[in-house]
Amino acid sequence: MPLPFLTADRAFEAADDVALPFEDRERWRRPYRPGPWRVGAAALTLLLASFVLFAAVIIGLTGSVSEAGTVFGLSLVVIASALRLLRVGVWVSDRGLRHVSFLVTRTLPWERVVAVRTVQQPVRWLGLPRTVQGQALTIVRRDRPEEATALLTTHGADFLARPTAFDRAADAVEAWAAENRRG
Repeated sequence: MPLPFLTADRAFEAADDVALPFEDRERWRRPYRPGPWRVGAAALTLLLASFVLFAAVIIGLTGSVSEAGTVFGLSLVVIASALRLLRVGVWVSDRGLRHVSFLVTRTLPWERVVAVRTVQQPVRWLGLPRTVQGQALTIVRRDRPEEATALLTTHGADFLARPTAFDRAADAVEAWAAENRRG
């Protein structure tokens, strides 16, 4: 069974004319792999969850079952947050563009997309309040023409210190937008 967060980097020939080498274009795909910062944070979160699960077992054997159940529930929340952290990013399909953040998922049909472009601008460093100069993949929407929303940045958890990966991901999202934009 393929892992959905690893299916973006399939091997295909550079001589192919097709910019989007996917068989099932209806399926939501992330056009890039999650970065080492995101995977590392999720791994550390799962490590924390293992300690909390171990604590739940110890509490269950020595203490009350209700306390063990509470700690077990806490470990399930930690595991769910680690899995959600791996899903964060930009996903594309024939139906539109999906921007997944930690708490909110927004889906935008291609009909409402005016432009997708890479711009030089101040961006947040690893999502923290500190900003640095970098590149951002922005989307201009038909219903909000005065503002551009940043989808990906060079200093995010997926592309920090990986400029070629950012360029490939930005090109892939721009290719999806160019091929699927209607109207």
